[in-house]
Amino acid sequence: MAPLASMPQLTIAPTVFATFGAVWSSNGGNLSRTPPYSSGDLGNVFDKTVGTALATMLGGIPIYKPKGNSLLPPAPDCVEVGPVRVIGGVRPQNFDVGYRPDGIRFAYDSKTLNDTKSVGKNWQNMINDLATEATNVHTRFPHAVVAFIVAIPEPCLGRDHGAAIIGTLERLGRRIGIDGPAHMAEAISLVLWNPTTGEIHPTIPHPSSLARFEVFSELVESAYIERYKGLPPHAE
Repeated sequence: MAPLASMPQLTIAPTVFATFGAVWSSNGGNLSRTPPYSSGDLGNVFDKTVGTALATMLGGIPIYKPKGNSLLPPAPDCVEVGPVRVIGGVRPQNFDVGYRPDGIRFAYDSKTLNDTKSVGKNWQNMINDLATEATNVHTRFPHAVVAFIVAIPEPCLGRDHGAAIIGTLERLGRRIGIDGPAHMAEAISLVLWNPTTGEIHPTIPHPSSLARFEVFSELVESAYIERYKGLPPHAE
């Protein structure tokens, strides 16, 4: 048993995004689904970053890869970096990062839209996916902390839908108590990354927005500690 600690702020070096950006530019403003430096590889960068920070908050516990579609973690107290099988209130589903010592306590997915056409065509479907995934978990595990990161290359966020995407993510990512709406998540971050510099946009979303990447850990930590502090397997 390990005491809870602060969850480190998520950080990803600009050089990481810049490497993906070089591939994105060479492909005409798109990331392939085929490695290396694919859209899935970019999602894995976020997944590992979230898993590492979560494991630190939970007392420095180990990180393992889940075993197939097992409904149990590979060790009694560990963070799993996906695919993590969760039997929700709607259907079975895999998440990218999970913590399930006695049922799911934390479930996380990364979402990437990687070209202008995809953003314009698929962003509403992505929003539906976020709400459905949150509902799936919360209807069976109302105490669970559900979180998402949405990553989009900065040039792909057009004026026509940019404000709508940000506003919708801000509304969906504000579930505070266990009686909150099931379709909302405890944390949703929107990451707009510059393919040339690798920098995350400093003012979109607005610096005070709950959708900022910088406050992801704070939101997760606050919700988790409120619901699970003092309960096994956390020792004081």
